[in-house]
Amino acid sequence: MSAVHELYKPNLATLTDLYELTMGAGYEATGLADREAVFSLSFRSLPFGGGYAVAAGLDDALDILEHLRFDEVDIAYLRTLRTAAERPMFAEPFLARLAAMRFSCDVDAIAEGTLVFPNEPLVRIRGPLIQGQLVESVLLTVVGFQTLVATKAARVVESAGDANVLEFGLRRAQGPDGALSAARAAYIGGVAATSNVLAGRLYGIPVRGTHAHSWVQVFDDEQRAFDAYADAQPGNVTLLVDTYDSLEGVKHAIQTGQRLRERGESLAGIRLDSGDLAYLSIEARRMLDEAGFADTKIVASNDLDEHTIASLRAQGARIDVWGVGTRLDTCFDQPALGAVYKLTAFCDPDRGWRYPVKLSEHTAKISIPGVLGVRRFLDRTGRLRADMIYDEDLTGDDSGNVIVDPADALHMRVVEPEWLPEELVLPVMRDGKRLAPSPTLDEIRTRARAQIGSLHPAIRRLLNPHIYPVGLERRLHERRTRQVLDRRQGRPTS
Repeated sequence: MSAVHELYKPNLATLTDLYELTMGAGYEATGLADREAVFSLSFRSLPFGGGYAVAAGLDDALDILEHLRFDEVDIAYLRTLRTAAERPMFAEPFLARLAAMRFSCDVDAIAEGTLVFPNEPLVRIRGPLIQGQLVESVLLTVVGFQTLVATKAARVVESAGDANVLEFGLRRAQGPDGALSAARAAYIGGVAATSNVLAGRLYGIPVRGTHAHSWVQVFDDEQRAFDAYADAQPGNVTLLVDTYDSLEGVKHAIQTGQRLRERGESLAGIRLDSGDLAYLSIEARRMLDEAGFADTKIVASNDLDEHTIASLRAQGARIDVWGVGTRLDTCFDQPALGAVYKLTAFCDPDRGWRYPVKLSEHTAKISIPGVLGVRRFLDRTGRLRADMIYDEDLTGDDSGNVIVDPADALHMRVVEPEWLPEELVLPVMRDGKRLAPSPTLDEIRTRARAQIGSLHPAIRRLLNPHIYPVGLERRLHERRTRQVLDRRQGRPTS
């Protein structure tokens, strides 16, 4: 049983916004419900002012799609909904359709752990219009949130250098599901372990933890508290030293460590959770080394993020393990990815395939029509060089060698002949069924670390990163431009 279905009922069909159901009822009433359509999930700008994002959440999303059902309880609830005029919101033929519906769309997607960039289709749904519409919100919440957290985690891990990062955010996350999804995504992004035991059980993530201040407060003095903890957990002793005075706490931890050593055990670490972490860690390291505890690790926590970690390292902090919680699980500085889900192609029996475009006064919000794929180009060393968004239905001349910036048509890039192409948007479901077993979380995590390592350091830097080239294949750009002009001048679009 998957983690999603162990936690929730067998289906999450009603995990949707109401407007998807009212549109679905409209499609049913107008005879459009079964027309073939293509939807794409993407995001418009990179989070955290960074240079990349890490795709995550696909496996959970596929679990939900594969088991999508409107059961008797769902239908009974929908039957109770009323309009403002106190009429039934949904007609019985529509409810009968929902009760009989099984997800039968084709799904193509970018693999979890892959680096992704604005406007790229992370997930592409192709099938009956009504089905593609009904899964909009659940895909956005699952893929959008986990991609955001995986990206934040990757940045935190990048800032920590060779030191391990632990995910400590359960108590500050947005509810149980937020905590579990964040733990999974953070592991994809590169953290070494989580404090969340349920996430460890469900996802196989290593679990780590120390003790709280309350342990120390229960005892008459700190030394007794440390000794008692060492007696209770002799092979797992990391002591929180800042309940009263951090450096005095280090002295007491050393005494406990000496008792452990006499018994053939060791003091694994100490944890600093407040105060000047740079100064305290330097002093703690000196004290531990002088006492013969060079192997004892110093763990730091307390509202850390990538910027604080980078600053502490620049100050010479002697920290071996970083415990990052609130600012990771809540993505404190940008709590939403801003993912969008757009209709990009629609089959009309009289006109064939149409590629509708959504306009906006903001250039970034103008949609990209087509059956979209992504072709990534790498050089001979394996370094990522550029991404091209293209329409699988467009074929012909050699325009595929030119990438056009969707925000600035004068900014073009020619694909170098020696670059090697790699297709990113690949089949994962056909007729609502998965095509292959899911990769393990460790495999996804390994992919993410390898991809980040293949990115130029200037793109990986935390502040003002170099921009990785991503654009539209020229024929796609030209068609989109024509459609925008036609629509704005009141002419029909193709």
